[in-house]
Amino acid sequence: MKYLRGRMDESILVCVYYGPNGERLIRRGHKIAKMLDCPLYVLTIDRLPKEQFDQTKLDTITHWQTLADELEIEQFIVRDNETRPVQKIIAEVCNEFNITQAIIGQTAQSRWEEITQGSFINLLLKAVPFVDLHVVSVERHVVQTDETLFEKGERAYLIDDQGDYKVSFVCQKNFVCEGIFFKETGTDFDNGVFKFMYRDSLHEITIDNGFIDPVEAKKLPEFEAL
Repeated sequence: MKYLRGRMDESILVCVYYGPNGERLIRRGHKIAKMLDCPLYVLTIDRLPKEQFDQTKLDTITHWQTLADELEIEQFIVRDNETRPVQKIIAEVCNEFNITQAIIGQTAQSRWEEITQGSFINLLLKAVPFVDLHVVSVERHVVQTDETLFEKGERAYLIDDQGDYKVSFVCQKNFVCEGIFFKETGTDFDNGVFKFMYRDSLHEITIDNGFIDPVEAKKLPEFEAL
């Protein structure tokens, strides 16, 4: 352990993702940890291996590491090359470091966003029933229109995972179609919209934590075997 704390019956984990909100979440976690005089850990998760990180990600991680040293945070944890559901990774880290409180960021939401993002909170609560979950509202610095609700589109593939459909950013043998994934602005997870062309028709489907909800999946066309 890097720093000696007074209380060991409490420990806090802050989960951050690339973007302007990470530092705010870390500082919020530090404030709580300081009041409780307990250990603080910071976790970031990425589906890519570190050697494939672009310069923006590398600069962000360097900044977070510097901040972690400045605030005397116990450990800054990077889980790269991860394809598992986010809630499972968070649960694993919580078990490993005996976490009692976890902090994640959630933007101010419209009703539509609340519906699509709410299920992740439920999944995380089920994965870590022994952890108190703090969902921090993160301010948006712009008034969002339909154009600003999402980040720039990224090429992605719809994967048939034994009947469950998920979005992958790496082409796999069991992909059923190729399209563009538009991630919601400010979210820490793979929530957004997947758009694709099939049989000369444009389709749009909501993505929640990387997966298509079974109800939403009924909107999918009948794909031909590749």
